[in-house]
Amino acid sequence: MLISGQAIGETAFDVVYLTTVITIGIIMILKSKGCKEYLLFGIMAVTLGCGDAFHLVPRALALCTTGLEDYTLWLGLGKWITSITMTILYILLYYVWRIRYNVKGKREITIAVYTLALIRIALCFFPQNQWLVADAPLTWAIYRNIPFALLGILIIVLFFISAKKNQDKEYRFMWLTIVLSFAFYIPVVLWADSVPAIGLLMMPKTCAYVWTVLIGFISMRKSLR
Repeated sequence: MLISGQAIGETAFDVVYLTTVITIGIIMILKSKGCKEYLLFGIMAVTLGCGDAFHLVPRALALCTTGLEDYTLWLGLGKWITSITMTILYILLYYVWRIRYNVKGKREITIAVYTLALIRIALCFFPQNQWLVADAPLTWAIYRNIPFALLGILIIVLFFISAKKNQDKEYRFMWLTIVLSFAFYIPVVLWADSVPAIGLLMMPKTCAYVWTVLIGFISMRKSLR
């Protein structure tokens, strides 16, 4: 069996990505020294890597063996799990923001975060998503990503304002990493089924998340020397 260049390149990229974020996450958890900010960041990185693995591992197996069409069920199941873990990631990132900038109260923001996250997760459970079929409806992909995008925008605004206000050089680009992740992700949701090449945008989207994780890791290394 001849393995295509796409299969080799994509699989290598995914292995490096998953190994990197999970390893960094574990290191942050183990070396956080009781600092809740970096402990949460480590949990967030592990959640990101493990969640994405549910989709990326079956995809790598499919590309390197009999093709995506023979792994429809596993790819769909992995995509569903990833959708939920990504939502949890933003909740964790919200608490990283609260701890880093010593935010007290702000109950309305907390309610907004949980409301958007719960709506997103609830929508992911609707059978109309048809996760386990090859041609899932675009309309439901849009529905479930509306609250997710709103949650992302909220986190972007919080980090942008707080980093600027506190002249936080270490986290000054945190908001940008999230902007980039959504900028690459939204076209995939809307057009990847009709134009498969657009799916390649998931790679720079992944790089944006690696940047997010590295911001926390580098900050921890400077703070806990």
